Amino acid sequence: MKLKMMYAFLNTDIALIEKELEQSVQTNEPLITEASLHLLQAGGKRIRPVFVLLAGKFGEYNIERVKYVAVALELIHMASLVHDDVIDDADKRRGKPTIKAKWDNRIAMYTGDYIFARSLEMMANIKNVEAHQILSNTMVQLSLGEIEQIKDKYNLDQNLRTYLRRIRRKTALLIAVSCQLGAIATDASKSVHKELYRFGYYVGMAFQITDDILDFTSSAEQLGKPVGSDLLQGNITLPVLFAMENPAFRDKVELLFTAEHKEALIEDIITYIKSSGAIERSLNVSDQYLQKAIDVLDHLPDNKAKKALYQIAKFVGKRKF
Repeated sequence: MKLKMMYAFLNTDIALIEKELEQSVQTNEPLITEASLHLLQAGGKRIRPVFVLLAGKFGEYNIERVKYVAVALELIHMASLVHDDVIDDADKRRGKPTIKAKWDNRIAMYTGDYIFARSLEMMANIKNVEAHQILSNTMVQLSLGEIEQIKDKYNLDQNLRTYLRRIRRKTALLIAVSCQLGAIATDASKSVHKELYRFGYYVGMAFQITDDILDFTSSAEQLGKPVGSDLLQGNITLPVLFAMENPAFRDKVELLFTAEHKEALIEDIITYIKSSGAIERSLNVSDQYLQKAIDVLDHLPDNKAKKALYQIAKFVGKRKF
């Protein structure tokens, strides 16, 4: 089953969110609007708004209220992508030129800042102190995660704990908070929104690990960027960590980071990673997080949204795009 089929009952509301996203990035400055729309119209899974809406179904669901959270969370995600592309010097995202590639770093940074500021304006429509405290703390953690990623670039002396802490801040927290704030916005009980946070956290960890695996196992066409681009940009992901248990492979990665011509080296590295068992071991870690997410669902009331969350968790573990 395709991902979108799992929450097809939300199609009308998702279409509304898409329109609200386009509206939210409109400004009197044409260049910022154009750059923002360039990223928005490049597509994306919109998984964070979907989690917000599904979590909202555990309370008194009202799309006119919960839409503000859904749009805000997606805008925060978008802003982080714009800034990431500057840091990583990335020319492609989802197969299209990044904002920094189409314009320049300065325009990209201002666009990211603008999108981020608009997310805060959207959240101001939610009159709940706890929701704002949760989001503020998440923003701090996201920023720390970005700083950690910069600090750890090209650093071969990392361990599993370092990696898991980084992806927790980089990806899992925003997905967890999408689930939690969706429930809070519809006045779901505290026990429910805490369980939804846990579900989102575990799915978010698995989601990022799977992304890191796909960076080596998918094609450039499927990824919309070169295969192995995370490693080429100096990011040590879980498959690389496992493969580096072999000192000879670690030496190859070190050579890659200093080499002028990287094409042949990266092909050799990808081939080794695929044959070393690192992919299978990484999948096993992802599966452990997914099982924890599925176990959390046992504590939630039965409804259509719960079934969709279960199917999405299963999908994350099987995705091959």
